[in-house]
Amino acid sequence: MTGTNYLTGAEAMVRMLEAHGVNHMFGLCGDTTLPFYDALARMDHGIQHILTRDERHAAYMADGYARVTGKPGVCEGPSGGGATYILPGVVEANESSVPILAITSDVATSSRGKYPLTELDQPALFKPLAKWNTSLDDATRLPAMVRAAFRAMTTGTPGATHLALPFDTQKAPVDEAEIWADARHRSYPAERAGPDPDAIEAAAEILAGSKSAVAVCGGGPVLSGATDALRRVAALLDMPIATTVSGQGSIAETDTLALGVVGSNGGVPATRAVVDAADVVLFIGCRAGSVTTERWRSPARYATIIHIDSDPMVIGANYPTEVAICADARLALEALAQALEEKSDLPKLGGAAKASAAWAAKMAAFNSLAASYETPIRPEAVMASLMDILDDDAIVVADPGTPCPYFSAHYRWRKPGRHFITNRAHGALGYSLGAAMGAHIGRPSVKTLSVMGDGSFGFTCGEFETMVRHNMPITSIVFSNSVFGWIKAGQNAGFGQRYYNVDFNRTDHAAVASAFGVKSWTVKDPEDLPKVLKQAIEHDGPTLVDIHSQQLHEAAAPVSEWVA
Repeated sequence: MTGTNYLTGAEAMVRMLEAHGVNHMFGLCGDTTLPFYDALARMDHGIQHILTRDERHAAYMADGYARVTGKPGVCEGPSGGGATYILPGVVEANESSVPILAITSDVATSSRGKYPLTELDQPALFKPLAKWNTSLDDATRLPAMVRAAFRAMTTGTPGATHLALPFDTQKAPVDEAEIWADARHRSYPAERAGPDPDAIEAAAEILAGSKSAVAVCGGGPVLSGATDALRRVAALLDMPIATTVSGQGSIAETDTLALGVVGSNGGVPATRAVVDAADVVLFIGCRAGSVTTERWRSPARYATIIHIDSDPMVIGANYPTEVAICADARLALEALAQALEEKSDLPKLGGAAKASAAWAAKMAAFNSLAASYETPIRPEAVMASLMDILDDDAIVVADPGTPCPYFSAHYRWRKPGRHFITNRAHGALGYSLGAAMGAHIGRPSVKTLSVMGDGSFGFTCGEFETMVRHNMPITSIVFSNSVFGWIKAGQNAGFGQRYYNVDFNRTDHAAVASAFGVKSWTVKDPEDLPKVLKQAIEHDGPTLVDIHSQQLHEAAAPVSEWVA
């Protein structure tokens, strides 16, 4: 060992994270993590560790951070229960194509099979839920495996990775010469795949011959930074651009070609009609799943499908596909724009007129509800107030339930890019607070909101202590209606109004948040709403507004299955 410098495994992990440009990580401590925490305490590394109150929110924070920074998010937790608690955030990020690395410490490899406290098979647990995962049983391989995790996270279709870090590995020697990183994997998407030129030409030919084409964008254009290229393609054809909920930000919704959200969650009849009438549908970074397509009924089966996606397994999974373009969304759209520019007599598809008519129909229904002084307060009134108050660059993180469909349908985003975050892969309640905190850490110069129902509040309120400890000027909004509203609305629409076990007692959310040190208000009168929201948003510390709102089954929620 003469002439060789060695680190412990824990020290090597810190150095590998540093080498990959990690500036922030989120997590909490446990017995099996002690060597790693000691290394973080002793070493000079430039990584800010945010102590969270549970592992779920550490992963949600890493998710929100990754979405706004373009860098992988990193979270960590201990063995046993810590590994099981961190799972919801890992699977949500993975299925949303968001790169996060979850590091969970583990019992010593020498203790396996001897019934040590917190033993479980971590690689087996994470295998179906992460893009890539392994256990670092051999300390000499630790640097290579960390590089593999970052490579897997950031290349191809981004996703979540997991590393189990056994206790004895944290103490074992690692050759310092092995500490290096590929700088390309510090951000995503890395090593972008370009499109097949023949597929691009075929797509351009079909679009050039279309009479009513429409683009439907999932999260891919936002993840890949394809907003300019998308606008260039659409402008050449005067083609309307629709988005999924995850795809919001692909185009500013005030753009003349922006149709808004389509699908059963946030879509409205006027937007669906444009997709139903299309002879060509261009899916971009979109899985064409059940919500986007109203359970595969929209677009119609006669439409010609062109599909751009970085994952070849997505293309053709749900619709017969005429042209498959397996590539990064930005590179594919740039190539498609160039191919279209080389053609003469491109059609004009009337996208601006179609988008204008769709928004006019949507707003006609929205405006009267937004101006209502009925109580409980209508969600539309909250949307209208926030659109008047928030800056264009604000970030809104919305939980499922009441917030998601209303923001998707009615909040009109005035800039392209990542300004709206919601967990559309698995829809776990309690996501927005942690993700908003991660988004704030990643983009601290803008205002961030966390919007939740009172069901979600019960899942997440412990993290208000974390928010106060770091004095994060996040505004939380609670739609308080004493119900698991999405389920009750489903019982109302499809189960004979048999309301079983969905109602609960109203909590004084403002009092709970105040106990954590959050400046809080309760609003029951819609006349007070704009003033209180403005005060909360302009305050320089954590705030919460508890709004007594309509239950979803009594509201005009933009969810098509309830309307039907």
